[in-house]
Amino acid sequence: MITAVLFDLDGTLLDHEDAARRAVVGMFPDEDPAPLAARWAELTDQAVDRYLAGELSFAEQRRLRIVTLARELGLGDWDDARADAWLTGYVARYQAAWRPFPDAGPALDALAARGLRLGVITNGDAAQQRLKVERIGFAARLPVVVASSEADAAKPAAGIFLTACAALGAEPHAAAYVGDRLVVDAQGAAAAGLTGVWLDRSGGPSPGPLDVARITTLDALPSLLRG
Repeated sequence: MITAVLFDLDGTLLDHEDAARRAVVGMFPDEDPAPLAARWAELTDQAVDRYLAGELSFAEQRRLRIVTLARELGLGDWDDARADAWLTGYVARYQAAWRPFPDAGPALDALAARGLRLGVITNGDAAQQRLKVERIGFAARLPVVVASSEADAAKPAAGIFLTACAALGAEPHAAAYVGDRLVVDAQGAAAAGLTGVWLDRSGGPSPGPLDVARITTLDALPSLLRG
């Protein structure tokens, strides 16, 4: 029986992709928005991977993204001061664009109404990730937020899943974890002994036989876990 449900944050509960797109396009209004946003997302993924691997600090991975993008846009080589000044504007726009996915609140409410304990497991900086949970109005519903910057482990390592289960007072076999990345989230959770659920918001056909449950909207989660 499932007694606790843990969620990924960015791409699962919060529409990070749209917020990042709005922010970077707002900072470079004269650039073609589609390729700009796509390249920014690529640079973000690359830099965050290095941050999670311990190669860069949180501030360094942010600077690396904009310094690389500025060079590619023909804006020259930016020093830390110029990068940080740009990042101040970007972060303000990014935070202003934080929004939950429409299906997130109703799913949390439905699970909480059944007495399930809820929380978040997220790769990233704990302060920023908790601020996101608060700003989108989910702090009361998600009192436990376990972030990689504090857990000494990052998804898909088992340690961060087990730390979160302990924080919720749930055995791994009695906990489910829902995230938008198949390997890092759903399969990582399953390998740690939880019930892994892949939230595939693309809505496309399944890529093939899966060893975890797949849903395309959080609306489907309460009935899936009831079964």
